[in-house]
Amino acid sequence: MMQKVTLNIAGKELTLETGRIARQANGSVFAQYAGSAVIATVCSSPESVEGYDYVPLTVEYNEKYYAAGKIPGGFIKRESRPKDKEILVSRLIDRPMRPLFEKSFGREIQLIPTTLSTDQINPPDILAILASSAAVHISDIPFNGPVAGVRVCQVDGELIVNPTYEQIEKSTMEVVIAGTKDGITMVEGGAKEVSEELMLEALEKAHVVIKEFCDLQNKLREAAGKEKQPLLEPSYTLENTDTIRSAAYPKLQTACFLPTKQERHDGIRAVKKEFEEQYAAQLEDEKQKKLFFALFENMEYEILRSSILNSGKRVDGRGLEDIRGITCEVDILQRTHGSALFTRGETQALCVTTLGTVFDEQIFDDIEGDKRENFMLHYNFPPYSVGEVGRTGTGRREIGHGHLALRSLKAMIPSKEEFPYTIRVVSEIMESNGSSSMASVCGGSLAMLNAGVPIKKPVAGIAMGLITEGKAGPGDRFAVLSDILGEEDHLGDMDFKVAGTVDGITGFQMDIKIAGVSPEIMSKALDQAKRGRLHILSVMNGCIEHPAEQISEYAPKIVTLRIDIDKIGALIGPGGKNIKALCEQYSVKINTEDDGTVTIFGKNTKDAEDAKIAVMGIASDPEINRVYNGVVKRIMDYGAFVEILPGKEGMVHISKLSRQRIEKVTDVLSEGQQIPVKLVEIDKMGRLNLSYIDAIDPDGAPAEDSAGSNNNNKRGRREERPRNFSPRR
Repeated sequence: MMQKVTLNIAGKELTLETGRIARQANGSVFAQYAGSAVIATVCSSPESVEGYDYVPLTVEYNEKYYAAGKIPGGFIKRESRPKDKEILVSRLIDRPMRPLFEKSFGREIQLIPTTLSTDQINPPDILAILASSAAVHISDIPFNGPVAGVRVCQVDGELIVNPTYEQIEKSTMEVVIAGTKDGITMVEGGAKEVSEELMLEALEKAHVVIKEFCDLQNKLREAAGKEKQPLLEPSYTLENTDTIRSAAYPKLQTACFLPTKQERHDGIRAVKKEFEEQYAAQLEDEKQKKLFFALFENMEYEILRSSILNSGKRVDGRGLEDIRGITCEVDILQRTHGSALFTRGETQALCVTTLGTVFDEQIFDDIEGDKRENFMLHYNFPPYSVGEVGRTGTGRREIGHGHLALRSLKAMIPSKEEFPYTIRVVSEIMESNGSSSMASVCGGSLAMLNAGVPIKKPVAGIAMGLITEGKAGPGDRFAVLSDILGEEDHLGDMDFKVAGTVDGITGFQMDIKIAGVSPEIMSKALDQAKRGRLHILSVMNGCIEHPAEQISEYAPKIVTLRIDIDKIGALIGPGGKNIKALCEQYSVKINTEDDGTVTIFGKNTKDAEDAKIAVMGIASDPEINRVYNGVVKRIMDYGAFVEILPGKEGMVHISKLSRQRIEKVTDVLSEGQQIPVKLVEIDKMGRLNLSYIDAIDPDGAPAEDSAGSNNNNKRGRREERPRNFSPRR
């Protein structure tokens, strides 16, 4: 039986509906707002498995091209592997929902939100978050939700909730915020140097709407919700728990505070191995072995958190606000266009900048419409960065971390008018122990400066953590950590990344593992992050603060000029003939814009400048008394036709070829020969009369022709041309 609930948002009706589409799923919700529609379904595997130490959840957001009335590009003409955007939206859905599932449910869960329709005005990703939560909330799958997400932008100084694409394009801040009725659990976004106070204001405004969306889902559950399946009750416990704990805890406590990550890792592994050997007979049972390792993780959890809350001491000996030692190096790779090595403690990013042309821009073809980007950042996390053996490749984590670093730097990228290059930054993570994405921001900023990219200001990033007592309610103790380690991320309550310049925030990401955080905690975390960011920037500025004066000799050379719009056709020529000829002649690439902007890309400065002179010649009308370097196209008995500009030919009469009398034109010229000629006249019919430079006297006057003076015979010699003669323009 179909059930529907509605909510009026900005004068338009938001609808959540169930019971009409995809009824065999554990839960399905069809969500509509204006011209956008998303169907979200959730299913769980039929059998429970005891002992999962994680939530086996997969989220597969996908967009159908038909939603925007489009047919996919390419040869296959159907949707294929997930695009980066679909992966990023999947992460937006996964991150706030995952902590609200119970590990003890013991079943695989698959959530598939699909965009079926889009008006290309209202982004469907927010609708997908809402529909996904609602589908799980009304299903029989245990879920401590609902959650909801909203987008907040600042446009013309005003905060707007759930803006349109047009408003997003104009905004100075764009963040997606998700949470429950109790608090915010996830934030992801970018900005153009906004203040910490504005970010807090955006979170508060978003939470008001999030509560409304959660209430709407509760109404749908009241009308159509299924009874939740039971959780698995543990059927077995670890034998000798107290004995193992009392003997291992002090040894583990010592191992957890060794100086380096590798020493701590080896020390903890040695303690585990000691007790594994001692209780080998008991641990032959796989269930007992799982509980054994779970006990050790719980002890690590307690040791780390109690030390921070009780004594303010972290596992590597730092205080709460201390930042690990930082070193910055630039120009370490000789043939790249720009390079930097950023090291913070045991996290290290090798960042490389490559400069390309407009032909290297990233082309996006999705339901939002085709667009191009001239700034890219790619993040790679090889297994050796954590001392492991594993597969290489680009997974969801790499795409997500790279996107965060890209958003953090993008606001500082110069416009194409200021710097007409395509910029690609690649971050290779060489070591990792806490926030390699923020190391990518720092290293990427340094590498671009080294490449001579005139970024507006250097950008740095820092990862913050949170340790709470209880549920972080009023009166509960908490500690905000600066520059967190991998252990503090894994065992803490919050992973909170902030990137920006000296003047404000440019990138923001937060994931909270508890129900929510108070405004007090958020305010303290933002203030502490700002101090850390400014410290990192000061170290980076000591290495390189301003862009290199010259770009690399190995980078393409770009020349930009502007021509009259009505000359673009002449430059391109029929079927692109003229522009192709220029590209071949000067070994360059030429790009034209509708506004008359012409960009020339050459391997060296000479080729680019020579091509520029040629383009300017084409875009200019022929000028009398100007000398051109022409090409002989045709030879006639009475003279030669010479192309002085692409598509523009003039006649050099036989009398204007030499100071001496000549019998045949071929005695002086041959087809394809390049010769300097001077435009001496444009007649009433627009025909171009040229003179060979060698036939001009030193004082600039044309020499007398072979049949007498120029003046006496000029008219007669024009009449020697065929009546239908008309020089090409």
